Amino acid sequence: MPYDLKGRNVLVTGGSRGLGAVICKTFAAQGCNVAINYFNRVEAANDVAAECEKLGVKAVVVKGDACLTAECAATVAEAKGKLGGLDIIIANAGWTKFTQFGDLDAMNEEEWDRCWSANVKGPLALFKAAKDTFNSNPEGGVFLITSSIAATSQGGSSMAYSVTKTAQVQLMKCLAATQGAKTRINAVLPGFLRTEWYITTLLFPLLAWMRFVCLVLTVYRGLKYPQETIDFVINKATLHHETDLQDTADVFVMLARNTSMTGAKVQIDAGLNIQG
Repeated sequence: MPYDLKGRNVLVTGGSRGLGAVICKTFAAQGCNVAINYFNRVEAANDVAAECEKLGVKAVVVKGDACLTAECAATVAEAKGKLGGLDIIIANAGWTKFTQFGDLDAMNEEEWDRCWSANVKGPLALFKAAKDTFNSNPEGGVFLITSSIAATSQGGSSMAYSVTKTAQVQLMKCLAATQGAKTRINAVLPGFLRTEWYITTLLFPLLAWMRFVCLVLTVYRGLKYPQETIDFVINKATLHHETDLQDTADVFVMLARNTSMTGAKVQIDAGLNIQG
């Protein structure tokens, strides 16, 4: 039977903005208490917490760098302490650097390591820190990862991002296959997400002049895509629209409630990367 979300305690890393903020508010609307992890913008985290509390739940903020395994573990411990328990973790935080995808010198070794730490080591550290708690919960736990369609395509904001997102999905599968019956572990792979802070960057191969050229889409805070770029992405998607943030957050809720899914990756991209 479905897992009742009312009264559950949820930690969302990278929960102060973008998709993470929508996820926090969506779970709060289901009656969940929420721990909102942030790294450097406590004001944004407090704003999300205030919106969650209006829904009648407890909401707390927890500072922690998702690139550091020790801080990931500390984030889990603090969230559990402030909420009085922990049932669900959503490993939403990640890191990338916007580059020309095929430029092998676009990111140095330190940046590759940072991408690996945030996207692979970070989720592993979160899970390890929560494992005993999940195993002691009468109904176990839920561990969900925000991945990307970059994990199933040769594109993204950077080659390091695509490679580490692919490794992240494999980590999810390995954890699900080995960590017992008490924790359901799944990943969500969004496509083109437009948020207040950034738009998920994707790389689309275009057949032109008998060879593939690449269009890398990036946008930073305070900037907007040119309309022709947005139109290109929308037209590329089979459904001819961007991936909706609320639709994406609702997938996390579905996975949290569904007691028959583990080791699965759910792609939500409006048909942008169907072959993935």
